Formats: sequence, structure tokens, C-alpha cells
Amino acid sequence: MADTTTLRAQQRETHLGDVVRDSVVKYGFIAVTVIAFVFFAFTQPAFATPESLFSMLKFASVTAILGLGVMFSMIVGGLDLSIGSVAGLAVQLVAVTMVFYNLTGVTAVSVALIAGLLVGVLNAFLIVVCKIPDLLATLGVMFVIQGVKLIPVAGQSVSSGMILPNGSTAPGKFDPTFLLIDRGTIGPVPIPVVIMLVLVVASWFVLTRTTWGRVLYAVGANPEAARLSGIRVGMYRGSAYVISALFASVAGIILVSRIGQGDVNAGSSSLLEAVAVALVGTSVLGMGKPNAWGTLLGAVLIAIVLTGMTMAGFQYYFQDTAKGLVLIVALLFSFTLSRRKSRYSPAT
Repeated sequence: MADTTTLRAQQRETHLGDVVRDSVVKYGFIAVTVIAFVFFAFTQPAFATPESLFSMLKFASVTAILGLGVMFSMIVGGLDLSIGSVAGLAVQLVAVTMVFYNLTGVTAVSVALIAGLLVGVLNAFLIVVCKIPDLLATLGVMFVIQGVKLIPVAGQSVSSGMILPNGSTAPGKFDPTFLLIDRGTIGPVPIPVVIMLVLVVASWFVLTRTTWGRVLYAVGANPEAARLSGIRVGMYRGSAYVISALFASVAGIILVSRIGQGDVNAGSSSLLEAVAVALVGTSVLGMGKPNAWGTLLGAVLIAIVLTGMTMAGFQYYFQDTAKGLVLIVALLFSFTLSRRKSRYSPAT
């Protein structure tokens, strides 16, 4: 009798522990975001103003869009390491098109998107046709792009009125209409925030409400089972990398509109943030798989932390530490606390 009572007590404790752990996994990251926001709102008077909130969302837009690109590659079981370089390539191409060749902003945007499309097709070709593992293929493409983007500009940042290698002055300048991509608003909402929300909603809808999106998840969860079911696995995996590169180009277009020049280092540090926010997405609401709204929350959390730290007077070199801690917390939620094994497993 005593043994039975003890066993029931242990079962109740185990059940209570599971409930607490599941709640932490499901809502923990949302709670962390709310706590961080409330903490900085109380400690920094200028933090929670409407201007500051829109500024944070605007700051998060580039990271969120890059994170969405990484998310698509993660969904099919891979990881696109070239995404930061593709954003940097878009920055340079936009600047060169307008400053070197004196063409319009529309032409520059078209060039950047076509370049992103071609890089995505190259990644898909290397991974699907040449059978190179995702990480290695995109790593190689990353290094190629980092070098290629410097060739037309001889390793220099591109700006209006710059002196060209032949001694002449660059004939063009940044189109004022193009600069509105980052500096304009729709009502009170900055245009980059609108673009970010449109892409998040579109990604969510495609992934959860269309057959194509569900098949992407199926391919990432078990490619062999998907193949035996008659699914053209290679085509779906390739399409994910094309979308990833296109999203990177969009992020690069916003970035060059923001800084107003073709910075040779633009996009170089974006990979860590993009991967971090995509991984955060896997831990939100205990989903255990990459998703659009979780990726957005990850980008917003990083923006909150970095904005709050800047207002609190922390030096820039603390920011990478903060981003790394956010990533570690996300991994703890996804792989350590969750009883359900994460569906994401990187390609090898």
C-alpha cells in the first residue's frame, strides 16, 4: 500500500514536471522577448516611444528577411551559408548600376533580383545535380561571391562622385526614388517594415496553406520517404535555395538604400544573425521546425536587445556576445528542454 502511494506521488511529480517543461518550451521565448522589452522600457525612457519602436522594426527588417531565406533552406534539411554574400552582392550591383552606369533605380533593383535568382539556381545545381552537400556547396558559393563582387569595383566601396580607376568621375548617383525604399513610409510605417511583414505573411501562407509548402516540410523531415511517395525531392530542395537567394537580394536592396553607398563589407556579418533568428523560430511555441512567425519574433528579439544595449551605453563589441547568447537560449529551448526532438537537422 505504501509502495502504491509512493508510486502515485512520483507520477504526479513527473506529470507536473512535464507540464512545467512543456510550458517553458512553448511560451518561454515569447516570455523572454516580453521581459527584455519591459526591462528596457523601464530602464531607458526613450526605448518605448513610437519612433523607437518603428526604428527597431526597421532595424529588424533586413535580419528578418535574411532569416526567412535561411528558414526555407532549413525546412528542406539544409542551410544556406551564402545568404550574407548574396545580400552583399546585391548591394554592390545596385550601387554599380546607378553610380557607374547612370541607370535608374528600377533597373538596379531588377539587376539585383536577377543576380539573386542566378545564385539560387547555382546553389540548386550544385546541391541537387552535382550532389554536393548543402553546407559545402553554399560555403563554396559564399567565397566565390565575396571575391566576385569586388572585381567590378576594384575592391572599393561605391559612392556618388567617386573617382574611377581611369581617373574620371563616376557619372551617376543614387536615384532619390530608390532611396525611399528604406527612408520612405506608408502612413506612419516605414517601407522596410511593410516589406518585411508582407514577406512574413506570404511565407506563412505558402508554407501552411499550400501543398507546395507542406511538401517542403515533408522533404526536409524525411527525403527518402518523400521520394518513395513520388515527390520530386530535388526540384523542391532546389526551389528552396532559389527563394533563399531571392530573399537575400531583397535584404541587400533595402540595405544599400539605407546606407546610400555600395559598402564592400555590407552583408558580411549578416549570416550569423540570419541563422540565429531562423533557429529561434524553431523554438517558438514548441513547434520544433522553422516557421515564419517564429523567425520574425527572433529578429524582433535581437533588435530589442541590441537597441536596449545601445541606449544603455554598451559598446558595439558586446553586441555579438548578446546575439550569441540569444542563439544559445534558442538552441536550449529546441534541443534540450523539448521532449519532442527538433525536426530540423542540418545537412552534412
